[in-house]
Amino acid sequence: MPRAVYVLALGIFAMVTSEFVVAGLMPQMADGLNATIPQIGYLITAFAVAMAAGGPFLTIAVMKFPPRTALMVLFAIFLAGNVLAATATGYGTMMAARIITGIASQAFFGVGISMCAQLTRPEVRGRAIAVAMNGLMLGTLLGLPISTLVGERFGWRAAFWTITAITVIAAVATLFGVPRIERAEGGGSFREEVGVFRKPKLWLVLSTSTLIIGATFSAFSYFNPILTEVTGFSTGTVPLLLIAYGAATVIGNNVVGRFADAHTVPVLAVGLVLNTVFLAGFALLADLPVPAVVCMMGIGLVGVTMNPAMATRVQRTGNAGPLVNTVHSSFITLGIILGSSIGAVVIEAWGLRAPLWLGAVMAVAGLATVLPDLGRRSAPAAAAGPETAAAAAPTGAPAKQTEQV
Repeated sequence: MPRAVYVLALGIFAMVTSEFVVAGLMPQMADGLNATIPQIGYLITAFAVAMAAGGPFLTIAVMKFPPRTALMVLFAIFLAGNVLAATATGYGTMMAARIITGIASQAFFGVGISMCAQLTRPEVRGRAIAVAMNGLMLGTLLGLPISTLVGERFGWRAAFWTITAITVIAAVATLFGVPRIERAEGGGSFREEVGVFRKPKLWLVLSTSTLIIGATFSAFSYFNPILTEVTGFSTGTVPLLLIAYGAATVIGNNVVGRFADAHTVPVLAVGLVLNTVFLAGFALLADLPVPAVVCMMGIGLVGVTMNPAMATRVQRTGNAGPLVNTVHSSFITLGIILGSSIGAVVIEAWGLRAPLWLGAVMAVAGLATVLPDLGRRSAPAAAAGPETAAAAAPTGAPAKQTEQV
């Protein structure tokens, strides 16, 4: 695996840590900015909305640069946003800082994942994306607790300065560790980049990602109250369970990365089936500690960990260009917004188990968007038989390559 892929993971880690930092420091930030807790909560929403809505436009703006230069521009914008957050004296300034960092973060994801595709051979791109996405998983596992710890010990501004330092380190590592590429694969004129969105199938594929992530976050967003108020764990135990959940996502991400290239659609289908089972099981058994934890860990293994397979499927349907990858990230963020917001609504109506049932329904809907591709894969194989499939493979290429979607 090229060293540059690991460097890109460091950049993603910085972005994700910044995304989550507000969630761990809400009381301190509310006091420091003379705001209410709900107002601080809106900072999280604003970051997500800025990612989903603004990221693609910033990606279009930096597409004229070579990919590494585009990454450095995005680092600069992201760094400026974090410095603004660290020095903010009022709520309005902090809101502007979160919007800036949200937009830059989303564009960085798109350009970074596109570079992963450009730096690796087609047959290992899913694995490369999994390595880069470890930055996301480690941001959840380590970034949030570290930034929360720093904020609690030294003040919430220190947490943003820590993220600023991580960003500088990631930017320097990118400058010296990522090779210069003149043009991202799939990159062309603005018209060519946008033209790929005329494919109806691409929109179906993007919706799959929204439903996968929405299903997971409808549950993840409410793990804390479910585990304390329904399952009966103490508030001191929940952080340990969330760390275990984060570790499960790291493991699952790497396992999915191993199979995402050769078995993209089957991986997604199996993941959605298992996630449906774990979400429904959690809803049914939430009052029993051991089954509840098992189901929670299962969601960690097969939820957000589908990212490598999701990205591989999107790239094969559209292209590996930065705009397609950024729009895909926006659809992922849309899943987070929908899962968490609709989850809040169903809790009001049916209680704390309701978002788990919502997640199960979204996972089933996601499976419905995958089944047509799964059917197209199996039908030719069944009709042709193994000998015909082998004959159809390119000379010198193993027949199993025809399994790729």
